Amino acid sequence: MSDSANTVYVVDDDAGMLESTQWLLESVGLHVQPYADGRQFLNAVNPEHTGCVVLDIRMPGLGGLNVQEELQNRGSQLPIIFLSGHADVPIVVRAFKSGAFDFIEKPFNEQLLLDSVQQALQEHQKTNSQQRGDQHTDTLVASLTRRERDVFMPLAQGYTSREIAEQLGIGVKTIDLYRARVMKRLGVERVPDVTGIAVAIGLLDPMSLRKK
Repeated sequence: MSDSANTVYVVDDDAGMLESTQWLLESVGLHVQPYADGRQFLNAVNPEHTGCVVLDIRMPGLGGLNVQEELQNRGSQLPIIFLSGHADVPIVVRAFKSGAFDFIEKPFNEQLLLDSVQQALQEHQKTNSQQRGDQHTDTLVASLTRRERDVFMPLAQGYTSREIAEQLGIGVKTIDLYRARVMKRLGVERVPDVTGIAVAIGLLDPMSLRKK
């Protein structure tokens, strides 16, 4: 993972805990950005940033749950690992219902925190990669010419070249030419892959596919 994907935002009003958590994470090669309070963190972080957040749940001013809510309002998908020395069941339940990645009690086992952070970073990177892949696929399909798109949809639905030719009123050889161009532009070699692309970007309902 890149340095930016390795960034861990640590938010804790306890200076000693903030420093020791930063040292622990940096000791395994992670890039850490420490913040002494929730508002300072929110003022600095961008919703597009990658990485994860290690967030103290009880802080003066803006508490961890409030920070979590604000991140969600901004559309951030940063995984949040909560730390707390005074965890009670309602708080834990609320944190997880709001999408917390993990909840660890202080004083914490160092390896437990390291494992949780690594899992959160990997999960976030995987999600971002999938989103970038979907965006790339959308771009590829949008780049098809009008005639290529006319062939793309029935091809994805499972129609043969002859059937598509009859639908569009043009020769089979012409359809075969456009079919090859569509598959080359999309970077696929099999018709099921064309179908998968149409389903993935929401152009085709898998329930509407032709029964073979």
